[in-house]
Amino acid sequence: MWQSDDLVARLSRLPAPGTRVAPSGPASAEEDMRQAMPRGDHDLNPGLYDPDAPLREAAVLVPIIRRPGELTVLLTRRAKHLPDHPGQISFPGGGVDPEDADAEAAALREAREEVGLPPDRVTVVGRLDTYLVRTGFRVVPVVGLLQPPFELQPEQGEVDEIFEVPLAFFLDPANRELHSRMFRGAERFFYAYPFGDYYIWGATAGMLSNLSEVLLQPDLLRS
Repeated sequence: MWQSDDLVARLSRLPAPGTRVAPSGPASAEEDMRQAMPRGDHDLNPGLYDPDAPLREAAVLVPIIRRPGELTVLLTRRAKHLPDHPGQISFPGGGVDPEDADAEAAALREAREEVGLPPDRVTVVGRLDTYLVRTGFRVVPVVGLLQPPFELQPEQGEVDEIFEVPLAFFLDPANRELHSRMFRGAERFFYAYPFGDYYIWGATAGMLSNLSEVLLQPDLLRS
């Protein structure tokens, strides 16, 4: 079972975000180009990537809570009336503001605003790979360890619900499913983690898949 010290040690030993592609022998030029791309919704839909599309900088906190006997991942259900991703499961986060010093500062600020998480209860331990979202965001996922006790309060009008899922659930490959939907006349593929009444999919599932990769993939530690 994963403990917080294991997670910190693993992230500290990994290559920098964006270079964590497991080696697979001599790579073709096409493979080199694919590995150089940012992560994102286009991972499963290659035609979706447009390097010239304008993107807004954003950051999310990937909050992992030290609960007795296990680690859990904190997630939110977005309010149904929001213009972007209404009703979907997400991490606390949003756009990087001019006053934010970096992605970590933005992620902590958004977590405080959206769920009332005190920044002093969070230890930032690393980043996942930057993730491009089809709706025009370049998202930096910031991994933070949360130390209870703390009280959370969903931001009225922004967050409908706060809940936790055991980290072990996302680390079990059997729980990651490949789903698809028709979008603008084309079939689009995405990862999903159905958990009870929660349907975790899209960018959040993509980032959770990346989290699973960086914690479990042994090839990522090879030079």
